[in-house]
Amino acid sequence: MTTLPASEKSWNASAYDSGHSFVWKYGEEVLALLDPRAGERILDLGCGTGHLTNQIAARGAEVVGLDKSRAMIERARDLYPKRHFEIGDATSFKFDEPFDAVFSNAAIHWMKDQNAVAASIRRALKLRGRFVAEFGGKGNIEKLRTALRHALDAGAYIWNRETTRRYYPSVGEYATLLESYKFRVAYAVHIDRPTKLEGGESGVRKWLEVFADNELAAVPEDKRGELFHRIEQELRPLLFHDGSWFADYKRLRVVAFKEDR
Repeated sequence: MTTLPASEKSWNASAYDSGHSFVWKYGEEVLALLDPRAGERILDLGCGTGHLTNQIAARGAEVVGLDKSRAMIERARDLYPKRHFEIGDATSFKFDEPFDAVFSNAAIHWMKDQNAVAASIRRALKLRGRFVAEFGGKGNIEKLRTALRHALDAGAYIWNRETTRRYYPSVGEYATLLESYKFRVAYAVHIDRPTKLEGGESGVRKWLEVFADNELAAVPEDKRGELFHRIEQELRPLLFHDGSWFADYKRLRVVAFKEDR
């Protein structure tokens, strides 16, 4: 039996960009909801490799991209050297000047302490400033994660479940959290969004290598092919259509405003 020690999520920024561009491309819909305006000061929280940060800046806003991953920020700086990126933790970041808006795409669900995240977002915003985000909602990738757990259990691999925990709330759960931090939730919706994975027949294993690397760390390299095969067998009737894999994504999209205390 192999046990995975507790560790932070690490990112392969090049693999993330080259094989999973759908993450930021779907974020363009959330960007439209943000509707950035020239002259606004905006924080892109969990900016990843900076593609949406760049699009916000192209609208004329003054934007800061913030991410905990050094690898992500280094790639963002390489791709967009004229943009402003900083390494920082969503639970404790601070800036001298407040923002008109905080934007986040596909990042909130990776963050462990949601109370600290909400408090940091509130602190960063001007009064009446807006928070616009999309991330994993209740039931997100349930089929994918169930098949992964079954395969790990079948191989007698033990991993640290706390390390691999993700935050996938319902609309009511997340709205209640924001309201407890004096936000007015103006819009919140839970979306079923089956998402085509890049890579054809290899789509699921490529997705697992990037997004479930902590779980895979418990599996020796020479055993991973067997693990992937077991996962694909379970998922093929559910998530494989017309020559492609589709992840069972469910997203929560929200717009909220900082109110007076």
